[in-house]
Amino acid sequence: MAFRKAVKGTLIGGGAVATAFGLSQFFEYRKNQARLAYVEAQGELKVPFKDALPTREEQLSTLRNTEEFDVLVVGGGATGSGCALDAVTRNLKTALVERSDFSSGTSSRSTKLIHGGVRYLQKAIMKLDYEQYMMVKEALHERANLLNIAPHLSAPLPIMLPVYKWWQLPYYWAGIKMYDLVAGSQCLKSSYILSKSKALELFPMLKKDKLVGAIVYYDGQHNDARMNLAITLTAARHGAAIANYTEVVHLLKKPDPKTGQEKVCGAHCRDIITGQEFDIRAKCVINATGPFTDSLRKMDSQKTANICQPSAGVHIVIPGYYSPDNMGLLDPATSDGRVIFFLPWEKMTIAGTTDTPTEVTAHPIPLEDDINFILSEVRNYLSPDVEVRRGDVLAAWSGIRPLVTDPNSKDTQSICRNHIVNISDSGLVTIAGGKWTTYRSMAEETLDAAIKAHNLSAGPSRTVGLMLDGGKDWTPTLYIRLVQDYGLENEVAQHLAATYGGRSFEVAKMAQVTGKRWPIVGKLDSVLILMSSL
Repeated sequence: MAFRKAVKGTLIGGGAVATAFGLSQFFEYRKNQARLAYVEAQGELKVPFKDALPTREEQLSTLRNTEEFDVLVVGGGATGSGCALDAVTRNLKTALVERSDFSSGTSSRSTKLIHGGVRYLQKAIMKLDYEQYMMVKEALHERANLLNIAPHLSAPLPIMLPVYKWWQLPYYWAGIKMYDLVAGSQCLKSSYILSKSKALELFPMLKKDKLVGAIVYYDGQHNDARMNLAITLTAARHGAAIANYTEVVHLLKKPDPKTGQEKVCGAHCRDIITGQEFDIRAKCVINATGPFTDSLRKMDSQKTANICQPSAGVHIVIPGYYSPDNMGLLDPATSDGRVIFFLPWEKMTIAGTTDTPTEVTAHPIPLEDDINFILSEVRNYLSPDVEVRRGDVLAAWSGIRPLVTDPNSKDTQSICRNHIVNISDSGLVTIAGGKWTTYRSMAEETLDAAIKAHNLSAGPSRTVGLMLDGGKDWTPTLYIRLVQDYGLENEVAQHLAATYGGRSFEVAKMAQVTGKRWPIVGKLDSVLILMSSL
C-alpha cells in the first residue's frame, strides 16, 4: 500500500512537469527536424578514401608538403578529432597531429557513458540554473546523435537507482522523469519504478536490508577509445591529413600585414618515431589538447595565465559477477557527495569515478586511496553475501579531466561547468573543458568561432547524422554473417562486429586458415595479433 501511495503521489508532480516543459520540447523538436532536413538536403559528402586509407608515411608527406592548410588541429582526443571532422566536412583543408596515439589520454579513460548528466539536471532544478539546464539538454541531443551515427560502438543501457527511504522514491522518480522530459523525442526509453522484489530479481547482488524499491532509467554506453578512433578515421576518409606520434615543438608566427601584430600561422612538429622535424603551415591553429591546454597556450605566449584545473577520475575493473550483464547501478549520493556508477563492461564490471585535484601528466596513476574509496562505496550497495575484496580489482585507470576557468570571465577563479572557446590575440583558438558526449557540438562551436576569427570560407557544420567509420553497414546480426562466411568462432565474430562494424569483413579477410573443419579461419595466434594491434 505504501509503495502504491508513493507512486500515486509522484503522478501529480509528473503531470505538472510535463505541462511546464511540453511546449519547449515541441519547439526543440521542430528545430532539430529542420536541422536534420538541411543536412539531408546537402546530399552525401564526397569521401576521397572510401576504401584504403593513406599510410602514416603518406599522411606525413602530405603534412610536410602542403603549402598551407586552412586548419591545423593539435590533439587527437575526442574533441580534437571532432574538430578535424567538422572542419574537413566543411571543405576546409584540414590537418590533425597527436603526440601520442589517438585517444591514448583522457578520451579512453572515461566511465564509458554517453549521457546528459542526471546530477547536473538535479543541480539545475534545485538552483534554478538555466545554463546548467541547457547544458543537459544539449548533451541529451548529442547522446541521441552519437547512438545513431555509431551503432556498432554504442547502445542504450538501463541504469538502476536503488532507493532505501520511502520519501526518496517520489523525489528521485520526479527527477528521473524530468530527465526523460528534457530529452523529449530523443528519450531512449521511458524510466520506470520497480518494487523491492523486482529490483532484487534484476540485480540480485543488491543489499536487501531496508530496500524500498528502485528506479530504472536509460543512458547510452560506448567503447570510448574505439569511438574516438572512429571519429579520427572518418575525418581521414573525408580527406583530413592526420598523424599520431607527431608532437608540436613550437608554434609558427608571422606579422599581420595590416596591424604588424604577430599571428600564429602553423606549428613546427617532430615525428617522434623517426625524429624528423618539419613545419605545418595553416591559416588557423586549434588547441584541443585537453589537460595539456596550458602547455600549448604558453607556446603562444609565456605571459598567458593557466586556465586548466586538472582533476583525476579513477575507475576500477572488477569481475563480472559483481553486476548483471545488462544493468548498471547509480549511487546518487556517496559519503563525500560524489556520484558512483557501477556498470557492466566487456563481461566485467566498471566502478567509478572519483574527482581529485591532480598534476598534469601523460600517464596518471590511480591512487590507492581512490581505489579503496570506490570499493567502500560499492560495499554500501551490495549484499553482505558478496564480499568486496581488494584482490578482486583486476585493473584500474586514472583519467585527467581538463576542468577550466573561463579567461573571458570577470571571475577567472571560478570553474566553468561547460566548455570554453577562447581566441588569443595572436589567433590561437583553444577549446577546453566539456564532456565526451558533447564532443560534436563543441567541435561545431569551435569551428564556427575559428571561421569567423580567421575569415575562412566555409559553410555550416554537417556532422549531425554523419555516420562514423564502420557504422553505416552495421546490423545487430552482422556477426552471424561473419560466422557463416568465414567460419569464425561466435565470440570472435561478435568482437569483430562490435569493434569494426561494417568493416569487420576487411579484418576477417586477414585471418589465416586454421586447417581445421571448425573454425575455418582465425588461427589463434593470428586472431590475437589482429585484436591487439588494430
